[in-house]
Amino acid sequence: MPTLLQRLADMPPDAWTVCPQCTAPLYEPRLRHSRRVCPECTHHLPLALTERIDSLADEGSFEEADPDLAPRDPLSFIDSRPYRDRLAEQTARGGRPDAAAYGTATVGGRPVVLCVLDFAFLGGSMGSVVGEKVALAGELALRRRVPLITCSSSGGARMQEGALSLLQMAKTADTMRRLAAAGVPHISVLVDPVYGGVMASFASLADVIIAEPGARAGFAGPRVIAQTIRQELPAGFQSAEFLLRQGHIDAVVPRFELGAVLERLVAFHARAESGVARDRHQGHRRSAGPRAFGLAATGSATGLEDDARDDAWDSVRLARHPCRPLPDDYLAAVFDELVELRGDRWSEDDPAIRGGLAVLDGTPVVVVASRKGRGTQEALARNFGMAHPSGYRKARRLMEYAERFGVPLVTLVDTPGAYPGVQAEEGNQSGAIAANLAVLAGLRTPVVAAVVGEGGSGGALALAVSDRLLMLANATLSVISPEGAAAILFGDPGRAPAAARALRLTAPDLMDLGIVDEIVPEPGEGAQTDPEATFGAVRSAIGRQIAELSALPVEDLLRDRHLRLRSFGCLDRRTP
Repeated sequence: MPTLLQRLADMPPDAWTVCPQCTAPLYEPRLRHSRRVCPECTHHLPLALTERIDSLADEGSFEEADPDLAPRDPLSFIDSRPYRDRLAEQTARGGRPDAAAYGTATVGGRPVVLCVLDFAFLGGSMGSVVGEKVALAGELALRRRVPLITCSSSGGARMQEGALSLLQMAKTADTMRRLAAAGVPHISVLVDPVYGGVMASFASLADVIIAEPGARAGFAGPRVIAQTIRQELPAGFQSAEFLLRQGHIDAVVPRFELGAVLERLVAFHARAESGVARDRHQGHRRSAGPRAFGLAATGSATGLEDDARDDAWDSVRLARHPCRPLPDDYLAAVFDELVELRGDRWSEDDPAIRGGLAVLDGTPVVVVASRKGRGTQEALARNFGMAHPSGYRKARRLMEYAERFGVPLVTLVDTPGAYPGVQAEEGNQSGAIAANLAVLAGLRTPVVAAVVGEGGSGGALALAVSDRLLMLANATLSVISPEGAAAILFGDPGRAPAAARALRLTAPDLMDLGIVDEIVPEPGEGAQTDPEATFGAVRSAIGRQIAELSALPVEDLLRDRHLRLRSFGCLDRRTP
C-alpha cells in the first residue's frame, strides 16, 4: 500500500499551492471550493477572470459584450521586447485579447452591467481597450438604467501606450460623472491590488466602494514611494482595513459575503429606480398647496400623554437618560435592510455619525444618525456623539446620495453638539457644518429629521434642516446646553434648570415657536420605559411624513422649504 508521501508524489504538480501569507499547503480542489480563500488564515488568493465573474453575478447570467476588442501598438513601443509580442503572448496564454471583460448579468435576479479587470493580463493595466470597455460598460448601464458594478485589480495605467493610456483616466472619469448626474448607481469592488490610474479614476468614482480583506489600493505603490521619496511605510499601509479607517471606502467584505451585500445594494437601487420610473409616468403632480410657516406653524401633538412633563429640566434629564433608546436602536428597529456606508472619502470614518441605505415600509431611504454610545467605553469611542468635520462630511456625502437617486433622506439627531477640540478646528469644523446646512436647504428630495434625544447647537442643526422636523415628547433642541447658558448668563452652572426653562428647548415650546412639525408621544415616564412602543411611534410618524412629502413635485418641495427657513424668527417690522 503506497504511503502518504508516495500518493502525494503521484499527484499532478499543480494539485497543491502554498498560501502566500501563512505558507500553509493548500489542495487546489478544496481551495477552488472555498473561492480561493485560505482555510487556515483567510487570506484571499487571486481569482481567475471567470471565477471572479462567477463570484459576483448569478450563476450563468453573465453575457459578455465586445469580447474581441483588441489593443493596437500606437507607439511601436519596445522595452526589453516589443509590446506587440507581449500582447500576443498574453492572448495566447489566457485566450483573451486584453485585461477587461464587460457585459450584462443579474445579481439576486436583478439586471446589472458588470465590468471586471484581470490582473493576470499585464497586471490588469489600463490601456485603450480597458478604458474603452469601462466606458462602454458605463454607457450600457446608463441606457438601461441599471447598476454598474466594476471590479478592479490593476497595477495602473499601461506604460506601453503612453499618454493615450493616461487619457483613459479622464475618459472613464467622465463616464462615471455622467452616471452620477443621471442617477445610475456605480458600485466599485476593489480586489488585491489596485493602484495608479485605475484607482485614481473610475475605481474611486463610485457611490459605494467595497474592498476584499487585505486588498492593497492607492495611487502610488509601495515600490514607487520607496524609490521616489525613500519614506518608510507603516504596517498595513494601503490595505483595505487602512482605507476603511481613513474614510476612503465604505466596507471591507469577505469574498463569501460579497454576493449578499451586492444583492442588497442592487435591490435598494431597483426600488429607488422603480419609484423614479413611476414618477416619470405620472408626470407633474399637483401640490397640496403651500404650508403655513412661522409662529402659526402647523403640526400636532396628537397622542401626547396628558400628564406629559412641562418642566424643561425634566425634559433635559429624560433626553439624557442613560437607558434611553439611542439612534443605533432606532436604526435597527425602525428601518429594514440597512446597508451601512462609511467614511468621508477624505480623512477618516467618524464613529459619531452612522448612516447608509435602508428601507422603511417598502420605501428606499437614506438614513443618517448621530451616535452617542452606550456605556463609558462605547461613548468614549464615539466621542459622546460629538462629530468631527469628517463626520459631517460623511453625512453630507449621504445627503447627496439621497438626492442623486431621488430617495427620501431621514436623519436621527441625538447629540450634545459638534466636537469643539483642536483637531476639529484644524479640520474646519465651521466649514463642515455650514456646508451641510447649505446642502440640506437645497436638497432635491424629501428630508425628514427626528430629534430623539438631545439636540445641541449647530452640531445638531447640521443634521436637522428638513421639510418636516419631528421631536419625541421629551427630546430637546437648543442653541446651547443649559449648563453652558447658565455659566455664561448667570455666572453659575448650577442654575441650569432655570436656563433650560428660559431657553424654551422642549418639544411643545418649539412647536409653539413654529419650529417643530410633529411631537411623537413617549410612553409612561419616557422612551426608556417602553422602547418598542417608541420605535413604533417613530416609524409611523416618519413614514407618514415621507408619504406626504413624496406627493409633492420637487420644485414645490424646495419652495416650501425655502419659505419655511425664511419664516423663522421674531421680527418687529416698524414703518417709519
